[in-house]
Amino acid sequence: MTISLWQDGAAAVPTDPFPAGGRFDAVVVGGGLTGLATAVMLARAGRSVAVLEARSIGDVTTGRSTGKVSLLQGAVMSGVRRSHSDEVLRAYANGNREAQDWLLGFLGERGVPVERRDAITYATTPEGEARLEGEIEAAHVAGLDIERETETDLPFDVRSAIRLADQAQIDPIAALRALAAEARSRGVRIVECARVTDVHLGEPTTVATARGEIAAQHVILATGIPFLDRGMYFAKVQPSRSYVQAFRTAEPLPTGMYLSVDKASRSLRTATIRGEEVLLVGGGGHVVGREDDTLAVVDELGSWTAQWFPGAVRTHAWSAQDYRSANMTPFVGWMPRADRRVAVATGYNKWGMTNAVAAALSITADILGEELPWAQVLHHRVTKPSAVASGIAMNAEVGGHLAADWVGAALHALPEDPPAEGEGVVGRDGVRPVAVSRVRGEVCRRSAVCPHLGGVLTWNRAEASWDCPLHGSRFDHRGRLLEGPATDDLAPVE
Repeated sequence: MTISLWQDGAAAVPTDPFPAGGRFDAVVVGGGLTGLATAVMLARAGRSVAVLEARSIGDVTTGRSTGKVSLLQGAVMSGVRRSHSDEVLRAYANGNREAQDWLLGFLGERGVPVERRDAITYATTPEGEARLEGEIEAAHVAGLDIERETETDLPFDVRSAIRLADQAQIDPIAALRALAAEARSRGVRIVECARVTDVHLGEPTTVATARGEIAAQHVILATGIPFLDRGMYFAKVQPSRSYVQAFRTAEPLPTGMYLSVDKASRSLRTATIRGEEVLLVGGGGHVVGREDDTLAVVDELGSWTAQWFPGAVRTHAWSAQDYRSANMTPFVGWMPRADRRVAVATGYNKWGMTNAVAAALSITADILGEELPWAQVLHHRVTKPSAVASGIAMNAEVGGHLAADWVGAALHALPEDPPAEGEGVVGRDGVRPVAVSRVRGEVCRRSAVCPHLGGVLTWNRAEASWDCPLHGSRFDHRGRLLEGPATDDLAPVE
């Protein structure tokens, strides 16, 4: 897995030893923006907190985002409006607004640089233009003070655009470092390389890891997608992977934060790293494990950039994973059948900078017995039939892949020779699907069956990983779990 612009050269976050046998008011599982913001909020309220991160702070989604802190979110507002009432749309916007204020206020207090930028959503196709009209209507209902634009500083023609002034872009790793510093100053224990494998309800609730157990009154799952199947969230969200590249270029750089609503979406912003301003270009989103050639997606993003920014030199390339809920709004709150002991946050739809903090505000209020008006509306939202149908279709696709991929693996015997360098192949070895890869000369054989719910894995050429097309679990070429709802590595094959 490549590292992002923000991760490159970033100093490690100071952490703590694993508190085996410890007991806390709250255990936060996941050290991204949701987890650390929740830890800070609870610690400010006098609660004892531990944060358990399976890898390192900033390794996964937050540290690999584009760092846009914006209320103008592509076509998200119109998507929320199609799935819910206008009251729910306004509550979603109000939650993001309060989260934006909290995060930018916190970063300002801690001296973390924040670059104020206008956010521009644009369309280059007739289909995108029609989608933009729906976003304009929804933005007005949501109370966003948007303006129509006739010109942009992009190097290509734009049919229509809207602008929301005074939004922000940040270095997400710097934000995590600041949150971790305050959390530890208030007694929060932050532990890395502590993958949580289970949560046992009781008095107290026990959190199990490979390094031991700790106890808590409340557990917050801030892991992108919950690894506990209670609540069936893996069936309510769709995992999406998208790509970002950073470029040096002599061409004039756009001054705003741009996002298109065309089918082939493009995200553009600048970033200043070690005194140098570079261009960030994002796009190529697809459902995890269902893209035939991810390397071609990465190459196409680079070709598009070279077309409009001639001479651009790529310095970094990375990807990130997020989850879209079928009804377009995040799932945040108490996990079902968990006796108000386990809280969950998932389904940010690629807008984690504000939705993550909104989730932290909402979960903290629930634990402290407080009420946030916008959060109460979101807790009791009613989904429209169109969103229900979207969820049914989403799960039908999962079922289709489960059946077709098993049949495909059964029909194709594993080749006798290992694959070429950088490649992976799945085939039948006896009666079982086996995954074989060659990375940096090392040939690895692992089970091709995802340990979560039995999906047959596919090879991700761009990142040399095994990806599950069902619910987005991912494993490196050696079978080690990277992310997703799975909790185990891939089984080795003799």
